[in-house]
Amino acid sequence: MTEESTVSDSRALGSSRYSLLHASRKTFSNVKVSISKQWTPSAFNKSTELLPMEIWSSNHLFPSAEEATLFLGMLDTIFLFSYAVGLFISGIVGDRLNLRWVLSFGMCSSALVVFVFGTLTEWLHFYNKGLYCSLWIVNGLLQSTGWACVVAVMGNWFGKAGRGVVFGLWSACASVGNILGACLASSVLQYGYEYAFLVTAAVQFAGGIIIFFGLLVSPEEIGIPGIETEDNFEEDSHRPLINGAENEDEAEPNYSIQEGSTLTQVKAISFYQACCLPGVIAYSLAYACLKLVNYSFFFWLPFYLSNNFGWKEAEADQLSIWYDVGGIIGGTLQGFISDMLQKRAPVLALSLLLAIGSLVGYSRSPNDKSINALLMAVTGFFIGGPSNMISSAISADLGRQELIQGSSEALATVTGIVDGTGSIGAAVGQYLVSLIQDNLGWMWVFYFFILMTSCTVLFISPLIVRETCSLMQRRQTRVLNE
Repeated sequence: MTEESTVSDSRALGSSRYSLLHASRKTFSNVKVSISKQWTPSAFNKSTELLPMEIWSSNHLFPSAEEATLFLGMLDTIFLFSYAVGLFISGIVGDRLNLRWVLSFGMCSSALVVFVFGTLTEWLHFYNKGLYCSLWIVNGLLQSTGWACVVAVMGNWFGKAGRGVVFGLWSACASVGNILGACLASSVLQYGYEYAFLVTAAVQFAGGIIIFFGLLVSPEEIGIPGIETEDNFEEDSHRPLINGAENEDEAEPNYSIQEGSTLTQVKAISFYQACCLPGVIAYSLAYACLKLVNYSFFFWLPFYLSNNFGWKEAEADQLSIWYDVGGIIGGTLQGFISDMLQKRAPVLALSLLLAIGSLVGYSRSPNDKSINALLMAVTGFFIGGPSNMISSAISADLGRQELIQGSSEALATVTGIVDGTGSIGAAVGQYLVSLIQDNLGWMWVFYFFILMTSCTVLFISPLIVRETCSLMQRRQTRVLNE
């Protein structure tokens, strides 16, 4: 096997790992209608073998579909809160332990939890709200080992040049996982929702085994110079898009790990130091609002299509893929544009302003699948694209600022902070979506999305000025040096 193929295989494993995690999450989103029916007495009302009281006693969870929907929203909230807590922890753990071990453990363990949650409980006809909540808390903690650690692995393999387009394209792995989960779920849903969980759990477990034996977490493992070593010889024009200091003298000595021309290894920075890095808090708060909207589409889109338009669940699952297609294209194209402009925040702000218009348009989509799919893809482009950029390319920029130049031990921690804060916002949003929908209807849910998107733009606005001033100063310095 050649060196190039080894590198490509390792990068592909990082992408496939997170794709499989998202596929298992998407499965829960895609079978909500079936689960809601199973947890309410009306699920078996057509049966002639059981009396109504026997039907109710066999499930004994909720008296109505509305209460089941609220509980499904609460499960999303529970998952995302535990996922958020886990991200703060796993980012720190990932900077201190072997990333391959952390990733494979989280992947295999999560697959077992998903199997118990969706398949084993249905096979045993055991329905218990406390058990469902407990399993989903554990699943959130285990799945949190994914994003921060995978971004750290990718950061070890890719340098500064072209990071926007590379990470924009790579972050599509989440959307690819959503598409994979939707396809797997819709293909076996006719046999029962438990088989959708079974298939995705089995694929995810197998992926965890492959990750353990095949993932290379850094170039040094196969004797290739690290990215930081190569970046030391790049010209000033390739400096990170996000700089914590205007010149080298302003960098705090507690963070810097350079001394002369020799790189030295340091311990991972603390959680507090990572939070104090320029841009981390602002982007984290912005991502909390944006991820709320993005994950609401992720968790509720198939349910919305089936509930609002009366389309079959399998058809709604397949149609929801177009949101992810838009997100893939949006993340890649916007990452490329931000690389060309050497600025991230202005590209994000423009996309999010257009996202507000796309949300208004999609909320008024007619009962036509073709038009709905088109509007859905446009919405995914302007919302999913910026979400992918913040969680990948921008997190990598933040974790490799000049203040911590040469230290890969900050990348997973910073990514965990950004994605963890985003997940807290998303967690609150999932319960609010079910609550707003139940009391006010779907149109008010879209008004809520527009409000959160506007808040994202407000948090990003100061960063636009900062990035523009920093870029102008670097250009002036380069002109004077020439």
